Amino acid sequence: MNLKCLIIDDEPLAVNLLSGYISKVPEIELAGSVNNAIAAISFLQKNQVDIIFLDIEMPQLNGIDFLRILANKPAVILTSAHRHYAMDGFDQDVADFLLKPISFERFMKGLNKIYKVLQVHKNASDTPVDKKEDAAIHFRVDKENVKIFMKDILWIESIKDYVKIRTDGRSLRTYQRISYLEERLPASLFMRVHRSFIVAIDKITSSGADFVKINRDKIPIGRYYKKAVQKKLTIKK
Repeated sequence: MNLKCLIIDDEPLAVNLLSGYISKVPEIELAGSVNNAIAAISFLQKNQVDIIFLDIEMPQLNGIDFLRILANKPAVILTSAHRHYAMDGFDQDVADFLLKPISFERFMKGLNKIYKVLQVHKNASDTPVDKKEDAAIHFRVDKENVKIFMKDILWIESIKDYVKIRTDGRSLRTYQRISYLEERLPASLFMRVHRSFIVAIDKITSSGADFVKINRDKIPIGRYYKKAVQKKLTIKK
């Protein structure tokens, strides 16, 4: 596993520290470093990376706002001297949050979280995700690969570093990022209604201004998703 990393940080000492840590790990390499989010956007248009180490308080555009506009996100590890940014980061599906000053042990713990996610991706089924009745995805659950047919999924809920997949007959938890599943599942069958929820469109039994219902379960609609959800449900009707 040879992963390319990008450091986005306006503090030279922090860049030097992370660069040194990266150089100690054979499986990763430093693709580059930039000192602001605008430069990062330009870099990512020309280069593909697997991991971003992202500072938050930077000039022009802070790290959280950068994540909100970034399409096709790689794995992101936030780095900050301010603990209160952690929740904002996890709302954007970051892999980890490292509080400065960062020890090498904590750095490696963050990398290990990414390794687990990438291993799940590697073991996932290569079956094309489409409208076929037998289309399925494999999830790693308790050291086993569990096959779930897409037609059986009711909704998916993000819980910290895990997701819960709910079907008619069971509920499973797996180490996964909801943003990865959002990209993998077909938009014609599933939609993101909240930062923590993806629902199967054809399983929705009713809806309100700020929720959808699947059978008796009420699932919230996030304010950032409301317009897209309402449009999708209107088209569905």
